[in-house]
Amino acid sequence: MKQLLVGIAFAGIIGSLASALFFMMRGSKPGEADDPKRARRMVRALAMRVGLSVLLFICVLIAWKLGYIQPTGIPQGQ
Repeated sequence: MKQLLVGIAFAGIIGSLASALFFMMRGSKPGEADDPKRARRMVRALAMRVGLSVLLFICVLIAWKLGYIQPTGIPQGQ
């Protein structure tokens, strides 16, 4: 269940990053001014990515503190 939730969070982060890239790369025609609506949508997508990343990080820290997940890897101090 934990892996599924983390996977969904990562998919949301990557999806919002991809949508921001789409709005950034979809440029205006030469000689036209930039569309403020497009820029607003790109900024909103990037803000959502940052928010999801921070939320995922906080959730991982809380799960570690409550003992739901255990750190593995190289032992500290050796």
